[in-house]
Amino acid sequence: MGHETGTHTLDFDAELERHNEILRRAAAVATHDHVLDIGCGTGQTTRQAARAARSGTALGVDVSAQALDRARELARSAGLGNVTFEHADAESHRFPQARFDLAISRFGTMFFADPVGAFANIGRALRPHGRLVMLVWQAHDRNEWDVTIRRALESAAGPIPDHSAGPDAFALADPQTIRDILHTAEFIDIEITDIDEKVYYGPDVTTALSWVRGFTYTSEFLKRLNPEATTRALENLRAALAAHHTDHGVHFDSRAWLVTARRPAK
Repeated sequence: MGHETGTHTLDFDAELERHNEILRRAAAVATHDHVLDIGCGTGQTTRQAARAARSGTALGVDVSAQALDRARELARSAGLGNVTFEHADAESHRFPQARFDLAISRFGTMFFADPVGAFANIGRALRPHGRLVMLVWQAHDRNEWDVTIRRALESAAGPIPDHSAGPDAFALADPQTIRDILHTAEFIDIEITDIDEKVYYGPDVTTALSWVRGFTYTSEFLKRLNPEATTRALENLRAALAAHHTDHGVHFDSRAWLVTARRPAK
């Protein structure tokens, strides 16, 4: 979902526009493909897959019912008859076996409690030779957006809890970990490519600040502060965001991995 500030609305589709194009090209959805989109959110990547798979289908799954309501609304508005959405956790959902030609994910696979079990479950939903194409974040310290936000908050009110204390967006940051997980889950031909692209936080600092305040670790951290510390933290955040504001909006450097793999022929 998006955060609205004045006339500006920002959402993950806008933030990840450059990454989305990378995923689209790498997925190379074919006309007859049946596509599974893991952690689809409001369904941009699912709709794109459905448009490419004109004689196939696209299924988007996510744990957010609210995001899926918006995804369905957008798909109806686009007149897409070959796309569906299910409220499901890909880690445990009983997908039809050997149903899909391709599984895609735009930063939706880092939060599994049991990654091996989750990817094995996704793998069973893929046909022989079926492909997996996903984007995941590289390490925290290689992502300027996370480093900057954390420094701004910590300079006002002390250390933020470690990423491991909750859902960890950087859980698949280590390439060897990715390889081990996918190999154990019976994927082959695993390839990992460095992606160096910027993320977009909005056309102005006010929009960017609203967006950043919506991040889980930012909002949880601010809730624990007294009013004086909250004011300091927000001032620091605003200054940090202003330092990244140009005529083209607020951007931060980011690093991700593009991961591709496939199922063996069985």
